[in-house]
Amino acid sequence: MLLVDSLALSAISVFLKVVYATHDFPPQFKFGAASSAYQIEGAWNEDGKGESIWDRYVHTRTGVIADESNGDVAADSYHLWREDVRIAAELKLDFYRFSISWARIMPTGFENNINQAALKHYSDVIDALLEHGIEPVVTMYHWDLPVKLQDLGGWTNELIAYWFESYAEVLFLNYADRVKTWLTINEPIVICDFGYNLGTYAPGIREQQLAPYLCNKNVLMAHAKAYRLYQREYKDKYNGQISWANNVLWIDPLELPRDVELATLGKEHMVGRYSHPIFSQEGGWPPSIEKHMLNYSLAEGYSASRLPPFTQQEKEFIRGTGDFYGLNYYTTRQIRPAEEGEKGFWFLDGSPELGAMLDIPPDATYGSSEMLAVVPRGLGQMLSYLKKTYGDIRFLITENGYPGWEDINDIDRIQYIKEHLEEVLQVMKTENVSVIGYTYWSLMDSFEWIGGYQSTFGLYDVDFNDPKRPRRPRLSAKYYACVIDTNSLNVSQECTDNIPIADTWTTEENTGNIILLSNTLAIVLLVVIYIFMKLD
Repeated sequence: MLLVDSLALSAISVFLKVVYATHDFPPQFKFGAASSAYQIEGAWNEDGKGESIWDRYVHTRTGVIADESNGDVAADSYHLWREDVRIAAELKLDFYRFSISWARIMPTGFENNINQAALKHYSDVIDALLEHGIEPVVTMYHWDLPVKLQDLGGWTNELIAYWFESYAEVLFLNYADRVKTWLTINEPIVICDFGYNLGTYAPGIREQQLAPYLCNKNVLMAHAKAYRLYQREYKDKYNGQISWANNVLWIDPLELPRDVELATLGKEHMVGRYSHPIFSQEGGWPPSIEKHMLNYSLAEGYSASRLPPFTQQEKEFIRGTGDFYGLNYYTTRQIRPAEEGEKGFWFLDGSPELGAMLDIPPDATYGSSEMLAVVPRGLGQMLSYLKKTYGDIRFLITENGYPGWEDINDIDRIQYIKEHLEEVLQVMKTENVSVIGYTYWSLMDSFEWIGGYQSTFGLYDVDFNDPKRPRRPRLSAKYYACVIDTNSLNVSQECTDNIPIADTWTTEENTGNIILLSNTLAIVLLVVIYIFMKLD
């Protein structure tokens, strides 16, 4: 009996260390939250700001926003930025990711007209964050292109790479001494496919043949020019790091083995077009997509591929322009061949180019948005895939967020954060994936593009019916603050004492008891087997 007690206690002790270790993040792991200029700032025509494509889009078109709203005032963060810094500090964020409005800094998009009031505004925000011990992570472009540039073709004009470089230089000159982490462009695939293919996002162009692919190449060139500029002029002095925030969609085959090859091609079409040119050893488009698009284009009667080729010089120029991999993850899809008469639009529900349709997987759950069906496992699968595809690079999760409602006791959002962070921890520990941080979207409720204000993502509720736009912490804010404070998913009971025990949520204490009970029984069984083996 003494032997059993000794072995059991020893085994339980080891087991507890393993269990709790798997819920702890490395000491250097960083937690943040995010926002973007158009979605929260408001002040759309104040202090010399120029008109952006989203200003024009919501002001000149009807029926494009679900609740017919706009971002003219939004969360009024242009005026309430001190309150935003305060709540970021209240959360104990390691970093706050926010974007700078190109149209606010350079009203016409060009360097001959620089808005000094805007430069001071963002400088004040950066200083205040640093004073509170919060690192500013700056996104240079989050979709609010100056309309003057769109009038010249926007992201389908190859000159935009030079225009973006000029804009980046203004930001580096003014902020590189204090900003050490930069994201050049947010979700380039959304810019190209929702803005120029589907036409559901600003600038609202629906040209499905060439525009999204011209955009695809041009955003890569623009990103690379900003990156090379920093390396050439600022890296030695300030030693910052630069990447961009790539929207990733995990894609499962619907039917095995039939759809395995199609799923691989789908991931290359979704993720590879915006990753392979930067993070692969050879650069350029993914070979499978390059070949597929050429054959598809020729079959359509084109004399060349709709996907513009890179010269060898361009490949070398873009390759290696990411100091880490920034990824925004929200959802997962299953892919299958399109049936006769079916036609989907990338990356909403299918792809004519791939002859494929995308379906929501059966294990998904839902918040307020069906499009962003919740599938936490996809985040872990994507991180694993990206490491296997591009090697031992560092990953920063630049967005991950739950589309909820106006409820303050947002239990589902807490579960969402917990389950996604568990996926991150699992691949970090079992596959040695180097994830350096996690960004929750979003710090506060904001204008959610064509969804208007119908879905809420914020850790803080914003009352958009009150002219003062007060912020109020949700229960998830308290939970996230505790995760940050402990650097662990083993948060104290204080963070969960207001959460009812239900099928959709179990407190860490009860979860631990369940795990401990089941594994203790397994250990006892092993001990008994061990004793019988010794007796034999």
